[in-house]
Amino acid sequence: MNYAMVRCLIGWMLGIEAVFLLLPALTAVIYGESVVLAYLSVSLLCGVLCWLFCHRKPENTRFYAREGFVTVACCWIVLALTGCLPFLFSGEIASPVDAMFETISGFTTTGATILTDVEALSHASLLWRSLTHWVGGMGVLVFMLAILPLAGGNTIYLMRAESPGPSVSKLSPHLKDTALILYGIYFGLTVLQTILLLLGGMPFFDALNTALATAGTGGFGIWNDSIAHYNSYYLQGVITVFMILFGVNFSVYFMLLTRRFKSAFQIEEVRVYLGVILASALVIAFNIRHLFGSFFEGLHHAFFQVGSIITTTGFATADFDQWPALSKSILVLLMFIGACAGSTGGGMKCSRILLMAKSVKKELQFLIHPRSVRVNQMDGRRVQHEVMRSVNVFLIAYCMVFIASVLLLSLTSQDLVTNFTAVAATLNNVGPGLSLVGPTCNFSFFPPLSKIVLMFDMLAGRLELFPMLLLFTPAVWNRNR
Repeated sequence: MNYAMVRCLIGWMLGIEAVFLLLPALTAVIYGESVVLAYLSVSLLCGVLCWLFCHRKPENTRFYAREGFVTVACCWIVLALTGCLPFLFSGEIASPVDAMFETISGFTTTGATILTDVEALSHASLLWRSLTHWVGGMGVLVFMLAILPLAGGNTIYLMRAESPGPSVSKLSPHLKDTALILYGIYFGLTVLQTILLLLGGMPFFDALNTALATAGTGGFGIWNDSIAHYNSYYLQGVITVFMILFGVNFSVYFMLLTRRFKSAFQIEEVRVYLGVILASALVIAFNIRHLFGSFFEGLHHAFFQVGSIITTTGFATADFDQWPALSKSILVLLMFIGACAGSTGGGMKCSRILLMAKSVKKELQFLIHPRSVRVNQMDGRRVQHEVMRSVNVFLIAYCMVFIASVLLLSLTSQDLVTNFTAVAATLNNVGPGLSLVGPTCNFSFFPPLSKIVLMFDMLAGRLELFPMLLLFTPAVWNRNR
């Protein structure tokens, strides 16, 4: 283990966090809020730690998969530990466990909250919550790759460990260019959504926070009734469209920008993703038509909620916990499916679901024709054995973590629906679940042990399980391996 490189990368991450913390500090100055000292002091602390960690450059810059996964996991834990300090220093969240829960929920773009009154927060803290979504959506280490020459050129291990999906490929021969392209698209879409929300009459502060939360598919709102606060088909429609857009693999946008239209529209995962959204929304709209004044209104809320859940954003325009069983069942299934690989969305990812379905089909065909030789293909190309193996191992690890989490939460007196959907909502980085963790509720009632389990689930879900699981493998920490 190259501890010097891990230390240096954590230091650079703290430096980036110090810069981002200045934005809520500036917001506090604009609105005349006393929390400015909390954000400035934490920013200064992160800056000092950055200098302490980075002033001595590592002699050995060799950096491999093990260091990549461990660095990503450690960076995200340190990010949450320092990111929760403004809430504690300002007194807006008094409990350290609750402050950590809220911060991890933000950076992992989960959107599950322990706050019973979001509107009581200062403007600075509201912006910080939204910024954690935006930073965590694409990944703070991907941002580092875009602006810093790190790890002796072996930074593909960082991107693979932090980026969602079964595989990560370069959009450009140089990884730094790939990171710049990703963040350029990410920033451009965020600005475009902000402008469209402003055109719909949304105040600038609201539009900025909503766009940041949508871009990261996070779901933290600045009003207690979430997006239902904006009783406008236009505003909710814009948010619906951009939630779905941010759930698309970003390589599609790169192909469109480089005029490779045919290649962009041939990606199977995107077609499945959009098909699932369309089919789910139509079924739910028909199922809930009697709850609204017209079929169009039901269709509007169905598309919004389907887009919110499958992209794991977690916004809400209605209390879907009161919808019929069929609609709730579909939404729970969408939590597991998730968005596309290479997007800011969570869940298991459509690409994994598609590959597993192809694997089942291949096995059935083999049982019928034992002598036949068939290979799995996606987008017209053969799927490598390593990819299929990683998908199968991911599914096994996912089930093990999910079952263990549900059992640990069951030590409390909550009902099965609450515990099951709480784990589903956090492990898939969705936010709201059903019953006591429904869209009109929060996670504040859970005891500290349950919150710690859910915090681990949020981190494991955002980092695709293995970076967090490797922290508990003793062989990883052997310096000489």
